[in-house]
Amino acid sequence: MPMIRLTAPAGALTEEGRRSVQRDLAGVLLRWEGAPDTPFFRAQAWSYLAELPEGAQTTAEDDAPRFLVEVTVPQGALSERRKAGLVEEATQTVLAAAGLTPDDALRVWVLVHEQPDGTWGAGGSVIRYADLVALAKGQSTDA
Repeated sequence: MPMIRLTAPAGALTEEGRRSVQRDLAGVLLRWEGAPDTPFFRAQAWSYLAELPEGAQTTAEDDAPRFLVEVTVPQGALSERRKAGLVEEATQTVLAAAGLTPDDALRVWVLVHEQPDGTWGAGGSVIRYADLVALAKGQSTDA
């Protein structure tokens, strides 16, 4: 059930970055979650891009674009090491998509939301983390 959402001001991403950032971020999430690289798991890694209209994002200091990456995963799916890697790589991915440098890293925030077990459903049923782990173990790591 991994889901990743990037909120960014309209026009803040490069043309190429806007075309690729959603799949790039979904791939980052799957890699750090440790999910098998299979069509099934790639199809479950939902990625959203929410672009804010001009003037909808600012700080008390300036109007330079800021980026918010929100990640939702099952509780327990990410160790502290995996969370740290996810935050670092998601930040790098957004910076690249916006044509920014590592000096701009504080303009990217990454929030990891852990969904408590038994509070996510798909296909009309509650899906538990143990179900996903069992499914992952049964999936080949070949694409």
